[in-house]
Amino acid sequence: MSARIGPSTLLAGRYQLERVLGSGGMGVVYRARDLLHEAFGEPDARVALKLLGETLTESCDGHVLLYSEFALTRSLRHEHVVRLFTFEVDTACQAAFFTMELLQGLTLDRLLLECPDGLPWHELQPLALQLLDALASVHRQGVVHGDVKPTNIMVGEQGVRLFDFGLGHAQAQQAAGLPGLNRSRLNAWTPAYAAPELIAGAYPCASTDLYGAACVLFALARGRVRQLNEPLHRPRQLPRHCWPALRSALATDPAYRTLSAAELREALGGQRHRGWLWFER
Repeated sequence: MSARIGPSTLLAGRYQLERVLGSGGMGVVYRARDLLHEAFGEPDARVALKLLGETLTESCDGHVLLYSEFALTRSLRHEHVVRLFTFEVDTACQAAFFTMELLQGLTLDRLLLECPDGLPWHELQPLALQLLDALASVHRQGVVHGDVKPTNIMVGEQGVRLFDFGLGHAQAQQAAGLPGLNRSRLNAWTPAYAAPELIAGAYPCASTDLYGAACVLFALARGRVRQLNEPLHRPRQLPRHCWPALRSALATDPAYRTLSAAELREALGGQRHRGWLWFER
């Protein structure tokens, strides 16, 4: 990223950068003041603003990747998916960026650090249902998130928000054989939450999203991340009748990952699906 951009930078004559909220393989997210809304008396004129990260700033297609994420996320409609506002380019700084709602709360990786014994079920269940509601809705709208992990999920007073669709894609585009953006060079998978087939080079799909969400919920239930090749045992915080469905979603072989995000949501919500054997093995 250009050395000219950082806290106190004014972008597009309107957005005053304040501080970095987070960064990843593709971008950096700042908290920013929207001076135009502030001038018109908007009581809460702060937004989150995403710019390309250093690894992509000099790339000829970096801005296309950023716009692709913006367009994909903006097309989604769900109360537990982050809301995006505008895509803009600051010609003086030669920087493309987009703005979105400023989320208040904790990302789930921080929540995990604060709960080493796992979240009690009465606290975990609402988070699980909201996350799976969001994921099921995204999949119904023909989109794959591509990178479901704790750092891309926030919980606050308004509940869960799923964000960062930088590795996402529209399933219709892939099914039609249309050319898409190559995100493989980002090498952004987090092994603890990436389905084994992703690590092996497979394309993200609804099943890999489900695996990531299941790993997040499993970690929250017991207070720590599952290690590679570690035997699966039901976390004590998880009710027995929920375990068969979650265990299926955690299958390392996608052939055994036989349910959808909506079906896992039903199981964790207490609605017993007729296709499941509801007992502990």
